[in-house]
Amino acid sequence: MSDATKTGAVLVVGGGISGLTAALEAAEVGNDVYIIEKNPYFGGRVAQLNQYFPKLCPPTCGLEINFKRVKNNRKIRPYTMTTVKSVSGGPGNYEVELETAPRYVNSNCTACGDCAEACTDEIDNAFNFGMNKSKAIYLPHEMAFPRRYVLDKDACSADCLEAVKGACKYNAIDTEMAAETFTVNVSSIVWATGWNPYDRSKLDNLKPESSPAIISNMMMERMAAPNGPTGGKILRPGDDKEIESIAFVQCAGSRDENHLEYCSYICCMATFKQMTYIRERYPEAKIYVFYIDLRTPGKYEHFREKLRTDENSTFIKGKVADIIAEDDGGVTVVAEDAVGGGKVQQKVDMCVLATGMQPALGEQGKTLGLNMDGNGFVVSEPEKGMIAAGCAKSASDVYTCTQSATAAALKAIQNAQ
Repeated sequence: MSDATKTGAVLVVGGGISGLTAALEAAEVGNDVYIIEKNPYFGGRVAQLNQYFPKLCPPTCGLEINFKRVKNNRKIRPYTMTTVKSVSGGPGNYEVELETAPRYVNSNCTACGDCAEACTDEIDNAFNFGMNKSKAIYLPHEMAFPRRYVLDKDACSADCLEAVKGACKYNAIDTEMAAETFTVNVSSIVWATGWNPYDRSKLDNLKPESSPAIISNMMMERMAAPNGPTGGKILRPGDDKEIESIAFVQCAGSRDENHLEYCSYICCMATFKQMTYIRERYPEAKIYVFYIDLRTPGKYEHFREKLRTDENSTFIKGKVADIIAEDDGGVTVVAEDAVGGGKVQQKVDMCVLATGMQPALGEQGKTLGLNMDGNGFVVSEPEKGMIAAGCAKSASDVYTCTQSATAAALKAIQNAQ
């Protein structure tokens, strides 16, 4: 399948807040835009958040209006479950081969949910980082755009597939759907491929697999979200205990030559934000924050100071050396005290690892001919029509990502003239 395009089209790779912003900015001044996303939905990591700072808005604040703008703009052609296979040509005339993986659910789907009710097989819920299960045919999340189910065919038995197909009165289930490859011709490409949470299982000294009470900061976001695995309740995984104490371990994988060498920029603010989640639910809970440095740049200083003065919060400057699982389901955090000297051992009900932001594109970027720095971030080459945006460019917060995406769109359309 080929897809002829007008000269001046822009391809945006990645459908998170940065990709959506870049696509809309380019399209709303008259350019044809293709936006692709590897997941079955647009919205990226922002869609997984409970709130984002500094206003503590839910993800509906921002994403919802952008989804509406995309749907209403005939200049934008969105593709989910789609990845870049190859890039050839040069500035002003790139030929990009794309591949769309089978969803096994066609555009007849109305998201009525009858298929999921009939489905007998379950999978780990990736949107909730495996903290609960979903049916093997599922709507990725409540705000999913496009609002269409997706089938994990490999996770279904033959009987389950038949039940799912039989339950759909719109003939939307197509188990014979195959991957589809097509080509677009564009003048420039915006790389907005986003980030992944650093794999906490690599943090051997923190023993994240030793206790279900040790979670990542993104797992905390999902737990606090109303549409998350616990319906917004922050409970200790494993026994659902209401917590009386919690520890946050900063720089879990960041600023470490064995993991991510750089500061991930948002981790400190994410912890301060998550402290507000704890306070809303547990006004008297004891909070312990273990940190190397607290980095809350510029506009976030006031946000930090409010939480630094919380009488039930203790800040310990020192690197965590060990986390010990206890028989009662809690854990003991062992750290050096860089200010007072000696060693600190603090037992808590739950521990949150502030894992860093790792660029999601990874090694694939090099195979596609991109210029990348030593940490895996994309280095923009605007003269070539290759522009990085958001967390593909550097670890950033939502506000900075939208600024970066607007700048990327401007560079992209300059190449498209």
